[in-house]
Amino acid sequence: MAKQKKKMDLPQKTCEVCKRNFQWRKKWEKVWDDVKYCSDKCRKNRNQEILKSKATPQ
Repeated sequence: MAKQKKKMDLPQKTCEVCKRNFQWRKKWEKVWDDVKYCSDKCRKNRNQEILKSKATPQ
């Protein structure tokens, strides 16, 4: 039996909408490079975040 990875050793990303860190999940194993959002809620709200960032001058 292979050794399991500890939760602390799993890869992490930052959600593009809410800016929170989220960890790798087994269901994302094949598409981890394409994952941008931590949840369905953030994925659905991505357009609102884009509009908000365009309205705020940097």
